[in-house]
Amino acid sequence: MAQTAIFWPMLAHVLLVFIVYVVLGKRRYGAVRSGAAKAGEYRLRATEPEYSMTAANNLMNQFEAPVLFHVCCLALHAVGGVSAVAVVLAWLFVLSRYVHAWVHLSTNKLKHRNYSFRAGLAVLALMWVWFGLVLAGLA
Repeated sequence: MAQTAIFWPMLAHVLLVFIVYVVLGKRRYGAVRSGAAKAGEYRLRATEPEYSMTAANNLMNQFEAPVLFHVCCLALHAVGGVSAVAVVLAWLFVLSRYVHAWVHLSTNKLKHRNYSFRAGLAVLALMWVWFGLVLAGLA
């Protein structure tokens, strides 16, 4: 397997981050335009309308556990440990992030967000276990 295959799921996650930035921008602009918020209110998130705050919160989520995802992908690439297993795990993690973002930005049902978050975290843990196995020469 090409070692660069690990970069495709990374790019897919980067695309998600930009999608959430666009959603956030549209929601904030819409809030100001409709009079639900004033531009100056965005200095402190506590005064942000709920529908734009959920987008802002989701954007922050994209820089929490996903940081460990990107580091693991780069580490796997650096040691030549990219394999079908690593790439499948990476795609599963990214899929979980898309599901989490979709739920967060649409229905925002905590139960569904929690399932997608936990699934992604479990996959991320498996990625790090896989990296450990690669380093130990067991994979």
